[in-house]
Amino acid sequence: MALFPLISNFQYDFVLQLLPVDSDNTMDEIAAAAAHHSVGRRVAPRPGKVVRVRRQGASEFFARDCRLSDTDVRPMETLEFIFCEG
Repeated sequence: MALFPLISNFQYDFVLQLLPVDSDNTMDEIAAAAAHHSVGRRVAPRPGKVVRVRRQGASEFFARDCRLSDTDVRPMETLEFIFCEG
C-alpha cells in the first residue's frame, strides 16, 4: 500500500485533477475517487451508468477489479474516466 498520484481526465469535465489514490485500489475504487471530485461539481450525475477507467488515448478499459499495483501505470500518468452502460 502506497500513496500514488494520478491525473484524472473525467468525461465532460474541463478540469484535470490531481488524484491521490492507493496503489492497492481497484479501478472501481479509483473511478469513485475521481467521480468525487467531478460529478456533482462540474459534471452532471448519470444515473445507471458505471464509470470505467482507461489510459488517456487508449480504447481498452482496465478491468473493474484490477488493482493499480497490477498495472504498469506510472505516477502522474493521466487516466480517462468514462461513463459506460452498467
